[in-house]
Amino acid sequence: MIHIKCKDTDLDPIPVKIGIIGGSGLDDPDILEQRQEKIVETPYGNPSDALIEGEIAGVQCVLLARHGRKHDIMPSNVNYRANIWALRQVGCTHLIVSTACGSLREDIKPGQLVVPHDFIDRTTKRMQTFYDGSSQSPRGVCHLPMYPAFSERTRNLILEAAKELEIPAHDKATIVTIEGPRFSSRSESNMFRQWGGDLINMTTCPEVVLAKEAGLLYGSVAIATDYDCWRMGCEGVNVQDVLKTFKENVVKVKKILVNAVSRIAKEDWTEDVLNAKQCVCQNTMSGAM
Repeated sequence: MIHIKCKDTDLDPIPVKIGIIGGSGLDDPDILEQRQEKIVETPYGNPSDALIEGEIAGVQCVLLARHGRKHDIMPSNVNYRANIWALRQVGCTHLIVSTACGSLREDIKPGQLVVPHDFIDRTTKRMQTFYDGSSQSPRGVCHLPMYPAFSERTRNLILEAAKELEIPAHDKATIVTIEGPRFSSRSESNMFRQWGGDLINMTTCPEVVLAKEAGLLYGSVAIATDYDCWRMGCEGVNVQDVLKTFKENVVKVKKILVNAVSRIAKEDWTEDVLNAKQCVCQNTMSGAM
């Protein structure tokens, strides 16, 4: 049984340690200094790959390739619980992640960056909680509130990093996560637009949910790679175009992440981290209180 500490009166500053989850092109260990690989076992199985620990500008960071460094794990088969738990286990306080997305809005053009603030979950096959009733899980049932979905303070620092670097970034978006691995039909794409979706991808859920349940402060940088298939007069989305646009813009995302790491590390996050943990504990029934 995993023990979750809910009451913590120690208000000494909590050291920042930042997990970075990346897709293709953003799982490059060269962004880390003094790096070393670490194999981590979790109660939920194995993460997608080894964790790579190191530093960015003197800040402790941990890099994880969401789909494995060979990019051979499809979205539905990513062990999101093991990934998040492993990063929590090595002491991360924050997660900043990257994701490739389709745009559901004319004004979010392919190649542009977006910092999402909310999501619509259309996945069906993925474990959404650590509190699953197994002998190895935390005790109880966690009814986690998902507003706000992302850490607003972390989001704002990512946006400040983009502004300082003079890299345009949309400051909010609702991201629709579909099961995949197929792309949407045109009718589905138009439906998601009517629902208020701005972006569409295959990995934000349940990653953002599990991060919050683990008490981690989560922010994301999305690259719009295409217009999905809703836009009349355009070809439907395909993998070749997605990868091409992603690779053309990956350097911008790396610069933002590196800048954001330094910004995050300069601030005191003790109250935010404790509040994140308390949110989980206060919304867990018959659990560790």
